[in-house]
Amino acid sequence: MPLRVLALNPGSTSTKFAVYEDGSELFAENLPVSAERASRYPSIMDQLAFREEQIRASLERRLFDRRKLSAVVGRGGLLRPLSGGVYRVGPAMIADLRAARYGEHASNLGAVLAAGLAEELGVEAFIADPVVVDELDEVAAVAGNALFRRRSVFHALNQKAVSRRWCRERGRSYDEVVLIVAHMGGGCSVGLHRRGRVVDVNNALDGEGPFAGERSGSLPAGDLARLCFSGKYSLKEVLGMITGRGGLVSLAGTNDLRVVKERALSGDGQAQLALRAFSYGVAKQIGSLAAAASGRVDGIILTGGMAFAKDLMTEIVNMCNYIAPVTVFPGEGELEALARAGELALSGEAPILEY
Repeated sequence: MPLRVLALNPGSTSTKFAVYEDGSELFAENLPVSAERASRYPSIMDQLAFREEQIRASLERRLFDRRKLSAVVGRGGLLRPLSGGVYRVGPAMIADLRAARYGEHASNLGAVLAAGLAEELGVEAFIADPVVVDELDEVAAVAGNALFRRRSVFHALNQKAVSRRWCRERGRSYDEVVLIVAHMGGGCSVGLHRRGRVVDVNNALDGEGPFAGERSGSLPAGDLARLCFSGKYSLKEVLGMITGRGGLVSLAGTNDLRVVKERALSGDGQAQLALRAFSYGVAKQIGSLAAAASGRVDGIILTGGMAFAKDLMTEIVNMCNYIAPVTVFPGEGELEALARAGELALSGEAPILEY
């Protein structure tokens, strides 16, 4: 009997989902969630029924029989720190996500949506490699003040998926290689993958590391502290500068890389500098992780939505290929990664972990 997996990836402005059969995509949908519609709900979790109905209606329009599904896999949300892997969705996980115990984000809907759709069918619901995967080496978690600990919040799902793809294409095992992976999109995370674990990575949720489409990246600490106490901005406004209105939004007025590139080509000096600074920042982060790996790196992977920009990737490659060969895997591939994780769990090739 074929394995059919429904993969769900809820975001702030859409719910993406796809159905896979034995590893091949049958169909995919991107269901929009307008700002006007989202504003009707006091919290993200209050959107649950609306989003579930969107998915059900879309499946019905395609005349797809949900009873043929083997499992439902949702994108993992903000949970307590976890090791990478496939996790069964259970009451404890759902309770933490519904209460937004570790923070509120649209991805929190993934596991809850998966559980609701799976329960009526009597099949399993999973998440895989959520954003809170924390496999940091002890030394990498040390911050420069005892009041703080560096947090691992990053694009774990795609980073691990492209790492495994890199290994499959070369006949290597993820558990034996050292890779540096840069995911570039609205946020940017650069991780050091050592023998199956991400032992160092920036906290992309809070804007740490290189700046990206909407994230500021690491800011001058003293200047940020003075701004916070200037009386001009609330906490919410400062956090918005860092995680939603930073990066290209602040430097070039838009998070649309295509628009920034058009301005740069037309001679806009500010746009040109912003793009150069973006490539420079990513390459510098890759270089710092190469030092953390003592220079022994098997490969570097560039991925995420911004990896479609060939000219920017060429700049990064030129700055980093002395470290190790650089491979570009454009896009996010999160739905495929979720479906693959469900298939591995169902087939017994990947252990099913409990939250």
